[in-house]
Amino acid sequence: MRSGPMRTRAKWLLGSLAAVLAVSGGGYVVTAQPQRDDAGQQRRAGGLPPATAPVQRGDLSSGLQVEGTLGYARERKVNAGGPGVLTWVADEGSAVERDGKLYEVNGRPVRLMYGSTPMYRPLKAGEKGDDVKQLKRNLLALGYGTGLDPEDPVFTAGTTTAVKRWQKAHKAAETGEVGKEDVAFAAGPQRVRAKDAAVGDEAAPGKPVLTVTGTERIVRFQMDAAKAAAAKAGEPVTVRLPGGGSATGKIESVGGARSDDKNGGPGAGGGAGGGGGGGGDKKAQAEVVVTFDEPAEVSAPDQSPVTVGLTGETRKGVLSVPVNALLALAGGGFGVQVVEDGRAREVRVELGMFGNGRVEVTGDALKEGMQVGIPKL
Repeated sequence: MRSGPMRTRAKWLLGSLAAVLAVSGGGYVVTAQPQRDDAGQQRRAGGLPPATAPVQRGDLSSGLQVEGTLGYARERKVNAGGPGVLTWVADEGSAVERDGKLYEVNGRPVRLMYGSTPMYRPLKAGEKGDDVKQLKRNLLALGYGTGLDPEDPVFTAGTTTAVKRWQKAHKAAETGEVGKEDVAFAAGPQRVRAKDAAVGDEAAPGKPVLTVTGTERIVRFQMDAAKAAAAKAGEPVTVRLPGGGSATGKIESVGGARSDDKNGGPGAGGGAGGGGGGGGDKKAQAEVVVTFDEPAEVSAPDQSPVTVGLTGETRKGVLSVPVNALLALAGGGFGVQVVEDGRAREVRVELGMFGNGRVEVTGDALKEGMQVGIPKL
């Protein structure tokens, strides 16, 4: 390499016009656009750069910053189990725990129980199934099912007795049976997000009464499917919250890709038939869900905007320089301007991973601690 003034053999890669970094699958593509050699900003007398920075050896992360929305887990509808008039509905924003009331029909409460099998039939003596087992688990947790075997799928005489105790505690008719209109099963405590019906409305089987979510806080955000490789389930993240605080968490899931129309959002289109018309600029999107390590400590309002820091890939013990130290060499490829003993010389480099404003570089003449030129921005 020759030393002295760089003349026009290489150009600094300045700002967004100088280097375009784009994620393509799991890697990076860099394209150079040589710029005007501005002596007032890019070099000093004698061909030396206006500033320098050291070549560093250490760990480099390809982390990304993405915008997300704070919410709650597992949104679902609670449908009425039987006909009648709604006489009470839980307030929006309220949390309902096991045995708590979700709503009332004709003055009869519908209570929350925990379980994954929906309440699809009346439960009474002689019935058998997973829904019977989860009813027993709830009766035991509430203190009414002493002696019940939660792994026995049969609605036994002991189960009837436990149900009567539960009914007596709530001053209800002691039938020993649990009707479809008495209980709604969900995975855990539920938060009422919205009322789908109001007091005085007619309820009907299958008609929505409430929209609920889990009570744990989560973050959702969308990523281009091509970039989704940067978000892997189980990887740690940092979430910057409204007001300047932050919380740690991890990626719970990276959803399947879907097509979003930038002009109309998911499902945008020309109505029935869907034919004709110039299609919008559609990109495949993947939904990413983040859970918190300490969800109880997150108190920001629902639907608050947040920033998620993705760790991405980490390269251990690599040499790196600031991205704006790169030169686009006139003959193709990239280099840096090494400054030693009051002189400057070009050193060709091969590029590796980008992250946090730096780029991994390799080259036979490059060593840790060397000073490389950077433009004065």
